[in-house]
Order: sequence, then structure tokens, then C-alpha cells
Amino acid sequence: MQISSTFDGGNIAVVDASNPSNIQLNINPDSHTDCYQWFYFRITGAKNQPLCLRIENAGGAYVGSWDDYQAVVSSDRENWVRTETSYDNGVLSILHTPICNIAYVAFFAPYTMERHADLIAKTLGTGLADLEVLGQTLEGRSLDLLTVGTPSQDKLIFWVTARQHPGETMAEWWIEGFLERLLDLRDEEAIRLRENSVFYIVPNMNPDGSYRGHLRTNAAGVDLNRAWKAPTLDHSPEVFHTRERMFATKPDFILDVHGVESIKHAFIVGPEGPAGLKNPIAQLTDDYKKELGVANIDFQTLAGFDTDPNEADDTIASNFLGEYFGCLCMTLEMPFKDTTHTPDPKYGWSTARSMKMGRDSVTAMANIIDRLREEQKAWR
Repeated sequence: MQISSTFDGGNIAVVDASNPSNIQLNINPDSHTDCYQWFYFRITGAKNQPLCLRIENAGGAYVGSWDDYQAVVSSDRENWVRTETSYDNGVLSILHTPICNIAYVAFFAPYTMERHADLIAKTLGTGLADLEVLGQTLEGRSLDLLTVGTPSQDKLIFWVTARQHPGETMAEWWIEGFLERLLDLRDEEAIRLRENSVFYIVPNMNPDGSYRGHLRTNAAGVDLNRAWKAPTLDHSPEVFHTRERMFATKPDFILDVHGVESIKHAFIVGPEGPAGLKNPIAQLTDDYKKELGVANIDFQTLAGFDTDPNEADDTIASNFLGEYFGCLCMTLEMPFKDTTHTPDPKYGWSTARSMKMGRDSVTAMANIIDRLREEQKAWR
């Protein structure tokens, strides 16, 4: 039996794999930090053999992350199912019996940089989108921006960003579903959006962290979602370049897509701080949540972060951008675990549900576009 993670997005360190019923592993921390939780590795040569995979340093992850959590496994990297998982005294134990001589185990279904490249190519192949490279990451990877539509004075400006935290792979699965529907030539709501808006979409804000198998940071160990107030080319070029392009376009709508480790719900956070408390932003945020809740059964508004809007962190994207532009600016969170109110024991929160949330977001956007246009002059 062999265990490896030296591939796109992989992360694990083998401590001892001599006993299949007590395989001891550690998650490697993000570069230059002590933050870790993302794992993704391959097991070969263990067909039909019951395995107990023990992640010995799981106690250093986010508090509450492992409660009711189940890891995902796959033999083909397309179909990911949940497997029996337990947490006790700082150790995460994953039980799995491979059905063939290869098995992949991950924190959530990976979205590799190779799949990202396929997504870009597929999107450009529709003839409805264009590609711009905003700049280079610290390790020389391209920061891709997809544009759908041609700017004009009568069109609204929509920005969508995803995967500032690279381990939150459900965010790019959301993007795939969103683009699939936004570019549908026969979808009436997508057509309406394209006729009235221009979309600027960054499918992956953190290519370096994604390839390295990081949970939360870029190659320099920077949490990009805490770098929006003062990004630098030396430490956070991904935010620097994206922010500069945003400044040039003057958005009317910004959605930043994430995943959440400890909460078993999909929810939206509006800008925390003065901008999010005032109308029309407060009302527009509520309107968008209602529209998404009608469109998607997995979305809800009762549970979310317990935060004080008067103590907002103004380095976070939605908070900084909400204050700077004064426009509708939100963060969408999707769970790593299964949802409480719409459980799926086999798949939990999944790639399919992430993509459906992306597709259904087109409906929510289309249904608030008239209200956005009415308020546009207020923040222009």
C-alpha cells in the first residue's frame, strides 16, 4: 500500500502506514503559517482492505469543524461520497474500504487547477465570454478574469469572486454551475441578465494556494480575505490586481463565494459595518436572500455568523468593498458538512449542490435587477 499527495491540490504527511487499521497521518500547514485543515491524498494497493486513517493533528483545526463531519472518498475523482468519520481527543479517524486499487480521500471534493483550466476553455468556447489575465501570483500563475458582456452606460456591473481561501473548493464548483447557466443561450433569466449587465468573474482568487493544497492562504501565507484594505504586490498581488480592476469598473453588485467549516448551513453575509446597516443596501441584501431562498431549497436565513456589525473587520472583502463602493456587496457561505435542514446522508454537501446553488443564483440575480437599477444612481 502507498499513500501520496504530491499532485495538484494534494496535502498529507504520512507518519506511519505499516498497519492498515492504524494509519497515522498529519495535515501539512499552509506555507509560512500554522493554519491547516485541507487534506487530499491517494491510496493505492489496498483493494478490499478495511482502512483506518487517523489524522493525528486534527485538533489544530477550527473549533467545531469536525463535529458531525464526514470525509469524502472517490475512486474516479468525479463521484465523491461520504465515509464513516469520527473525532476524538484531537484525532480524526476516517474508515474506508477501497473498492479497487486506488482511492482518493479529501476534506471536500477537490477542484484542481487542471479543472480550472478546463473551465476557462469551456467558457471561452461558448463565444459569450472573454478572458483577461489580471496579473501574476507570487509563484507566477495567471490570475484569470472572465468577462461576460460588453460594458455600456445602461448596463449594471456585476462582480463575482471565488476561492480566496483555496481549500473552500465548493466555491469554484459554484462558479462552474453559475457559468453553465449564465451562458445558456435558451435560458430566459440568463438572457435577461446578459442583456442588462456585464459580469466580471474571478473563478479562483488563489491559484498558488489551490495548487499547494492550502486551506486558507496564498504562497506567502497571507489570508487574502483579510488583505483588501491594503494589498501589496509583494504579499497579496491577487487582491491588489483584482481590486484595481474593480476600482476601474465601479460595481453595482459584488458576490464573494466561500465555504464554512463549522456551520451546517448555506447562508449569506452582507457587508458588516455602517454600509450594511443602511438602506438601500440592507433592504437589497434582504431582497436577494429572499429570492435565493425561493430559488434554492438548500439556502436559508436563520443561521449564520454571530457577528457585531458595529465591530466589522474592514480588511475583509465584502466589508471593505461595501464601504468603498456603497453598493450591494455580499459573501455567500456553503458548508463542508451536510446541511441540517436538507440532509443527504450519502453525499452531504456536494459538488452537485454547490453547482445548483450557482445555477439558482442566476434566478436570484435576475429577480433583483430592476431594484438594483432603481438604486444605481444612489451609489454612482
